[in-house]
Amino acid sequence: MTAIDNFTSTHSSSGLFADLILDNGRIRTMNPAQPWAESVAIRGGRLIAVGLRGDVLPFKGPLTRVHDLQGAFCMPGLHDMHTHPDLALAPRFSDDLDVGIEDPTPEQLKQAILAYAESHPGDGWIHGQYWVRYTFREAGLTPGRAWLDSILPDRPIALLDRMWGTMMVNSRALELAGIDRHTSDPRNGYLERDELTGEPTGLMIDGAYAMIHAAMPPTPVEVLRQAYRDGVHFQSARGVTASKYVHVCEQRLQALKELDDQGQLTVRIEAAISWQDDIFPVRRRWELLSGERHYYRSARLSANAVKFHFDGTVEPRSSYLLTPWPQEASWRGKLNLTPEHITDMVVDMDRRGLRVIAHCTGDGASDVFLDAVAEARRRNGFSGIRHQCAHSTLLHPGNLKRFRELEVIAEFSPAAWYPTPFATGARSGYGQERLKRIYDFKGVLAAGGIAVMGTDWPVASIDPWLALETMVTRQNPWNQEPDCFGEPISLEQALQVVTSNGSYAMGLEHLTGSLEVGKSADLIVLDRDLFAQPARNYIHRTQVQLTLVEGQPVYDLQGLFDDTPLQATWRGKPPVLEGEGS
Repeated sequence: MTAIDNFTSTHSSSGLFADLILDNGRIRTMNPAQPWAESVAIRGGRLIAVGLRGDVLPFKGPLTRVHDLQGAFCMPGLHDMHTHPDLALAPRFSDDLDVGIEDPTPEQLKQAILAYAESHPGDGWIHGQYWVRYTFREAGLTPGRAWLDSILPDRPIALLDRMWGTMMVNSRALELAGIDRHTSDPRNGYLERDELTGEPTGLMIDGAYAMIHAAMPPTPVEVLRQAYRDGVHFQSARGVTASKYVHVCEQRLQALKELDDQGQLTVRIEAAISWQDDIFPVRRRWELLSGERHYYRSARLSANAVKFHFDGTVEPRSSYLLTPWPQEASWRGKLNLTPEHITDMVVDMDRRGLRVIAHCTGDGASDVFLDAVAEARRRNGFSGIRHQCAHSTLLHPGNLKRFRELEVIAEFSPAAWYPTPFATGARSGYGQERLKRIYDFKGVLAAGGIAVMGTDWPVASIDPWLALETMVTRQNPWNQEPDCFGEPISLEQALQVVTSNGSYAMGLEHLTGSLEVGKSADLIVLDRDLFAQPARNYIHRTQVQLTLVEGQPVYDLQGLFDDTPLQATWRGKPPVLEGEGS
């Protein structure tokens, strides 16, 4: 019998004793009725006892394995509510260009392109990542086709910016995609154009760059499976037990299913199908939304969500704002769908039981989204579906209470919610007044709403402990500078954000998010007590010793269960996915 077949049905027999007891720990349960415990007992993947050692040890039977935590800090597994391992890691396995520098200068980018072309001769696509606008501004250069043509005019080049809001392409790439001055802008994006001739400059904004991807060979399932495998491995090693993979197509779902079938999907995944071709073409979108998505369903994998891009990002000034951008008379950004389109689709998805995850970086975009959910609630009543405002970069203060009233999840996934050269260079475009209320965790929580964390990797670091620390400090964790972006929240609030709030956002609050009798034994053991020292320069250094999902070790740093039937899927150090922050 494989693990996927070893499920428990209504009348399955159950023993009296625990399979595993984790004893003698400092256990933060995230259960308000019982905040702390010393031991937990697990049977059939569920918690059957949580409490003092004397309350739990009676569940020890002749076959029970008892593991002494030796006072280690233990807590529920973390929930990362927005990330993209496929986008980050596919280049590693498809041999695409990866500049490998966090904020490359134009000269560094040029050298990376030339080196890649030399090591990959021929006339094929040069596709990869990343470039950033602010380093071009600092160098006094204009990114686009002319700059790329001056480097390599004869091969198609398509490079994504670090915020995944803009693709820079050369003339050959535009030619192969059939794009010229007569090409209309898609509703969910646009082509930057020469003001006099109307010719595309080579900067494809938001959904417009899906037209370039459509001219390229699709990413093979095998490449995607390897990318997800490394992503899941890393997340398990960093204590993530549930996550949302936002933007999937049929190939990505197949890759996740293959990983699941092989017993290597060690994180609970909610995958969100792309509503439009915002990043890559989705060729079987309507079949997936009509029901084909259920083919991929398991205890670990669900695709009952759909991802919308309502607006863009800060650097191309495509975030949709309620008031004009700084130094602009009327430009407020771009709403990628009409309000009527948004409303009807949210109502329809809500009726079908599909969660809408709406990319909203501007306060205007989130305002339109909340209006659409309000209309869905009016027409459908409360369907039980909690829709999600992705990024929530800027929220109007008057909308904070609506997250609670409409049961909408405020998901904060940053390009950085703490000061770094990139964050300062990119986010400063919003203007100083808006920067004061960026990523308003505190405001949503104070209004009684549900706030969650999404790393949004590869836009920001995939490490959840970096996110957790900077939620509490809103300061750069790599130095002692006093600057901060926005209002910090308490450690207790931050832990709630990454545990019980995350489970609520996935509709799993009956199963995960806290350590309570009857819930799944999804928990992690750490190398430090998170409450023992001030958060800054402490929490982000946390090492996970052990991660359990459904009572089964999925990550075991020290090989504690190597010679037992509980041997973990992943052991030892996690894979290196990104460089150190600075």
